[in-house]
Amino acid sequence: MLSQVYRSGFQSVSFRQRLLPWVQSTALSRSHRVQPSAIRHVRSWSNIPFITVPLSRTHGKSFAHRSELKHAKRIVVKLGSAVVTRGDECGLALGRLASIVEQVSVLQNQGREMMLVTSGAVAFGKQRLRHEILLSQSVRQALHSGQNQLKEMAIPVLEARACAAAGQSGLMALYEAMFTQYSICAAQILVTNLDFHDEQKRRNLNGTLHELLRMNIVPIVNTNDAVVPPAEPNSDLQGVNVKAALWALQGGTSVVIANGTHPKVSGHVITDIVEGKKVGTFFSEVKPAGPTVEQQGEMARAGGRMLATLEPEQRAEIIHHLADLLTDQRDEILLANKKDLEEAEGRLAAPLLKRLSLSTSKLNSLAIGLRQIAASSQDSVGRVLRRTRIAKNLELEQVTVPIGVLLVIFESRPDCLPQVAALAIASGNGLLLKGGKEATHSNRILHLLAQEALSIHGVKEAIQLVNTREEVEDLCRLDKMIDLIIPRGSSQLVRDIQKAAKGIPVMGHSEGICHMYVDSEASVDKATRLVRDSKCEYPAACNALETLLIHRDLLRTPLFDQIIDMLRVEQVKIHAGPKFASYLTFSPSEVKSLRTEYGDLELCIEVVDSVQEAIDHIHKYGSSHTDVIVTENEKTAEFFLQHVDSACVFWNASTRFSDGYRFGLGAEVGISTSRIHARGPVGLEGLLTTKWLLRGQDHVVSDFSEHGSLKYLHENLPVPQRNTN
Repeated sequence: MLSQVYRSGFQSVSFRQRLLPWVQSTALSRSHRVQPSAIRHVRSWSNIPFITVPLSRTHGKSFAHRSELKHAKRIVVKLGSAVVTRGDECGLALGRLASIVEQVSVLQNQGREMMLVTSGAVAFGKQRLRHEILLSQSVRQALHSGQNQLKEMAIPVLEARACAAAGQSGLMALYEAMFTQYSICAAQILVTNLDFHDEQKRRNLNGTLHELLRMNIVPIVNTNDAVVPPAEPNSDLQGVNVKAALWALQGGTSVVIANGTHPKVSGHVITDIVEGKKVGTFFSEVKPAGPTVEQQGEMARAGGRMLATLEPEQRAEIIHHLADLLTDQRDEILLANKKDLEEAEGRLAAPLLKRLSLSTSKLNSLAIGLRQIAASSQDSVGRVLRRTRIAKNLELEQVTVPIGVLLVIFESRPDCLPQVAALAIASGNGLLLKGGKEATHSNRILHLLAQEALSIHGVKEAIQLVNTREEVEDLCRLDKMIDLIIPRGSSQLVRDIQKAAKGIPVMGHSEGICHMYVDSEASVDKATRLVRDSKCEYPAACNALETLLIHRDLLRTPLFDQIIDMLRVEQVKIHAGPKFASYLTFSPSEVKSLRTEYGDLELCIEVVDSVQEAIDHIHKYGSSHTDVIVTENEKTAEFFLQHVDSACVFWNASTRFSDGYRFGLGAEVGISTSRIHARGPVGLEGLLTTKWLLRGQDHVVSDFSEHGSLKYLHENLPVPQRNTN
């Protein structure tokens, strides 16, 4: 499409304007008017090689959003000269061509109509003719001189049309050989600009292309460079392509222009575009309803920095105001949530519907938690952790500061929004929120309330709700704008985000496989009560019990019978572990995997011989989330507490206590099972990092050398006491 080196393609705007919109010529065309603002939204780029991908569907209407591109029926791939050729303009970039052919073949085999518009004949011919000229010159020189050693030979300037004539057949042969590997037939079509001006030729071309596509053949179109005038030097190739793209858009054809040679994006650029990934520049008639996610990231960064400069009392005031709004606007919040629940009915599983639901009691609990955060935020940002006198009049401090911009992605849990917003406010962080579409109405009103609270001190933009159709994978690539990603949702969501994040740390846990070990010296009443609360109080939570480990000596005892009776009453489905199943004549269904997070009223029961075997089982099948021992033996309990390597380890307490609010953190952004930075329920402290402040008086390192006048002291200085009121 574009090349800063040599252009062996279409020489005029008219050629492009007639070719790109062809992809919708069989569809019901309609008149489109490209808004003038569309041109202003086109991003400028430098002279680097690109791939153009026009896409259309059958009814002649262009796609409004990238996410719709996967429905494209007909796709034309236009390859710029620099994509097809090597950097020296002499020969083809075989690796890139092979990748392009593979991607086109994949899309063709999915039932799409694919067409390739290519350059490269001149470059291929130039390589071929240079080889022939060198061979001819070397033979003549050897004959005339009679010497074996050849002198340096000058290569004459090769005429482009001659190169095209010599290279066209080889280029097509290469394409045919590559497509044959995927059982796809390709056909060559050579055209010139005049073919599009002549009505009869244009009809003939149209008929040929339709017939080839009907027979599932990939047409490969190229300019007949053997007969066309050479390209004009220093032509405005960028402007030509933008005009062509906008012209095609008016005809109902969507266009994406993408870099075709950059190693970070060119690997699967064509299939990535069709899958709706944020690659290249997407031309659309639909004017953005609001700021782009990049702009939202910039606003969150600027707003977060302003937030961090506020006095602690001011940040606390914002959080208190948000807590008041949650109760004052309760009816409006619950009405919005009712709309979400009605729309989700029949589409979401029962555990997700329960997470989606808000209630008066939930809102009251949220308000209480927010006020706790406000109280704990009084001495968070700017707290001095360490002071050192490096030398006389040279003092060093380590102080707490915000991480920067947080991206929190959450599913089905609108109550997560005010919690995370309050923690971001208290810690002075900018915040991007990406909620699930199932909670659209709830998230919208809760975000408006958060911005209303922020407005009292002029930092409304610090918290942004991403409402665009940005895919989560695209958000995870914004490493220049986002400093930390925190996923809140299913284990699959967390795994997907951890996989998609490029250069951005992810805080969270992919699974909540919590264990409870009932020791041989456990209390009957305590064990039954703890199992019921851990499993049945809220089975969809990540801190709910999933595997119950029973000491072998407790089988066929009143304690065991009482636990089983309670689970039967609570309608908990039991899955038997291998050892447990071996003890029973008629056992429940044997568990498919000992590493399962059910998220429902289902529980795995397994038998162990000792506390050490329980610990080994937890380390092998657990997720380092929350694990519990039930026993009256203090020595056994302490052994368990010290040896289980999980974020939360409890003695005679429900797994459900693994929660920021219950820990007194006010709220949490999630529970982390990683070993760096923060672990367990992550509250305000987990959203802070540190920086070093050094105050001196004209100090230079050379003064501390062997013959310098100063010596290092490295004296620890008292740290100001933290305000705990």
